[in-house]
This record gives sequence, structure tokens and C-alpha cells, in this order.
Amino acid sequence: MTGLQHWTTEQIPVPDRTQRVFVVTGANSGLGLATTRALARQGAHVVLAVRDEDRGRRAAEDIVAGQPDASLEVRHLDLADLDSVRSFADRMHADHAKIDVLINNAGVMAPPRTLSAQGHELQFACNHLGHFALTGLLLDLLTAGDAPRVVTVSSVNHRKGRMYFDDLTGERRYSPMGFYNQSKFANAVFGWELHQRLTAAGSPVRSVLAHPGYTATNLQMSAPVGLWRLVFGRIGNPLLAQRPARGALPQLYAATDASVVGGQFIGPDGPAELRGKPTSVRLSAAAADPDTGRRLWELSERLTDVRFALPASV
Repeated sequence: MTGLQHWTTEQIPVPDRTQRVFVVTGANSGLGLATTRALARQGAHVVLAVRDEDRGRRAAEDIVAGQPDASLEVRHLDLADLDSVRSFADRMHADHAKIDVLINNAGVMAPPRTLSAQGHELQFACNHLGHFALTGLLLDLLTAGDAPRVVTVSSVNHRKGRMYFDDLTGERRYSPMGFYNQSKFANAVFGWELHQRLTAAGSPVRSVLAHPGYTATNLQMSAPVGLWRLVFGRIGNPLLAQRPARGALPQLYAATDASVVGGQFIGPDGPAELRGKPTSVRLSAAAADPDTGRRLWELSERLTDVRFALPASV
């Protein structure tokens, strides 16, 4: 499939009746901020789900300064803490009757080995388990939405990843990038497995995957340690990376375009998928393996204590 050379954020549908509700995780910076800004510009109501509420409010104020009619709300969400995920979901149920689109965007990249509040490796906890739990806990609100969909942001690096089922916390052997690749692989497996289960259940919710290519954000500078910070932040960003507004196009297209179908994977159309316009890209065969999908799903249910309101067997 060739790139969508003429697609821009101006083609995001503007609601003609009820305002559409989007939840964007990690919305205060980088891809999340660019995504939020574009959605708000087209008339959406955007919930900025952020770990740091002060930074979230500053981001919202910055958007409103350039667009006074922007409809935004800032809510605390620490994806690495499952208690925080449940609290966020409870507050969304109290205040909203529906969610139209959930964009699972937030992530951490290549930190030193760290454990989450529940004892899980930080990247797996934040990038995958938190989003798995969030999606399951909000599924009823999504089902009530208008053309609802879940967009899970993975990475071209998912093709380098695999699941360390026998050492999920990295206790025996930890590699910052190896465990980052695992988390992005888990995102891809989850997005595809969710699509399979939603389809089998006859759900109106679509599960779509996206990746931004190589985009200059603070992700490469704030978390990676040692050589990785030099490679990504000091060398790669100035030479290869595209700006967040461009990097956000695949997830914006995945979240809003009427032609997108469940199970589709949207990424850049340029060389090695590092940059370019959004297009349909290849999901690795390993990420679509049904045994891996079932195993990761069952593990994620056990680790999060979240069950999706879908048939138990598909």
C-alpha cells in the first residue's frame, strides 16, 4: 500500500452533533501532545491522561493559548501503577457516559532496571500491562462510543522483540533496549489479539495498531541510560528523527480515518519506516502468532487482575 500522500490532520472529521471523546495517554509531551493538539483543533474533547498533572495542565494551557475553544481535561494516570489505572477508570465512569477513542500512546524507553509498584519490570508495566488494564477497564465506555476504537502505539522495534516469559522482571539478565523491544512487541501482540477477540465477540470496538517511526521526543533523552542516550538523543534525533507533529500522523490516522479497519497497523511510508506519511505496514509474524497472543493475554489477565467483558474462549 502506498503512502497517503495527501492525508493531513485537517482531514480528521469534525463532529456535527455530539462531541467525540478521546483519551490520550502520555498527552503532555511528544507524540501525545501533538496528537492532543491535532484532535482539539478539529473539535474533539480530549482527556489528557498524564502521570504529572502539573505538566499536563501546562500542556493544556499551551494548547488553549493558541486555540481558546479547545475542549480539554487533565487527569492523573500512572500506567506503571495498576492502582492508579483503576482509579483513573473509576473516575472516567463517574464523569463520562462513553469514550469514542482510546489512544494507548504513553511509554518509557530503556531505563535502568526498575520495578513498578506491583513488582513488574517498569517498561513491561507501563508500556503494556498498564494499557492492557486500562483498555479492559474502559471497554464498556468504549462500547457505548461512536465508531469506537482502541489505538495501541507500538514501534518498528517490535520486530526485534520477543517475550521473556521465563524472566519478565529481568532479574537474571536485563538489557534496557532488549526489554524496551519486549514491551513494544507486547503492544503489537496485544493490539492484534484484542482485534481477534473483539471480532469474535461481535464488538463494535475496533483495535488498531500504529507506530511513529523515528520521532524526536523527550523519550530518547529522559529515560535511556549510557550509550543509548547518546545514540538516540544526541546523534539520532538531529540526524534522522522527524518532528512530533509528523510522527503523530500514523496514530491520528489510525484513530480517526473512516477507512481504517480492525487489525490494521499504520506506520510511516519512508525507508525502514523511520519517517513519512501514514500507510499500512506489516505486523511481524511472531506478533500475530495465536499461541503467543493467548499466552500473553492470559498472563496479562493474571498480573493485572483485569478481565475483558468478552467471551472467555475464542
